Amino acid sequence: MSGALVIAEPDADEAVAAVLRKLAVVWTGFEARLEAVPLIRKLTRGRFELADYHAFLVQLRQQVKDGALWMSRAASNIDEQHLELRSILMRHAVAEHRDFRLLDADYVASGGARQAIENGEKNLGSEALSAWMFHKASQANPFGLLGAMFIIEGLGSIKAGEWGRRVCERLDLPTTAARFLLYHGENDAGHMEEFQAMLRLVLPDAATAAAIVRCAEVTARLYTLQIEEIAA
Repeated sequence: MSGALVIAEPDADEAVAAVLRKLAVVWTGFEARLEAVPLIRKLTRGRFELADYHAFLVQLRQQVKDGALWMSRAASNIDEQHLELRSILMRHAVAEHRDFRLLDADYVASGGARQAIENGEKNLGSEALSAWMFHKASQANPFGLLGAMFIIEGLGSIKAGEWGRRVCERLDLPTTAARFLLYHGENDAGHMEEFQAMLRLVLPDAATAAAIVRCAEVTARLYTLQIEEIAA
């Protein structure tokens, strides 16, 4: 009998719970930093203007349009041992690959010219966020990206609805001019349940758990940078 200490791996539920606790800490810091960004402060304190909303939509479009693309790339780099995760990512990419058109429609419904949002360019933060996501998605079995999805889906389920309602109130716009934010606020809660199911497909594994949390930290910082770079 060996005298070596053997540390048992936690079961999947324990491992998922441990990662969720660490992701909750990342989210708390992200949310605090986001609330301090000038554009979001204007939205929450009542000084938000139509030009702010249009600039916000232009940058959201960059992220949303790229989202289905990096999810598709990530799915293509997942091996045969994780086919269920590959299938979930592919379904998610298909479900959301036209969402940027909602942003176009919101831009036009709030008085903007369609050509302006279609020709909008990424700011420095959007460039960095996009490059990071595609970099991670290009790796073999890019399970760390689940951390990025936690941040992005968290924004949809926790922040999007609140932001959409505030936009309509501050700018006296109809809800048809904030459909993207309001829709995701109402529908992304189910995505978080799916997220936990995805975690169970790759955990327990200590290296994967660490990669997920680290990817969440970097994505949170770059997402904030994207909003910081919007002139307010």
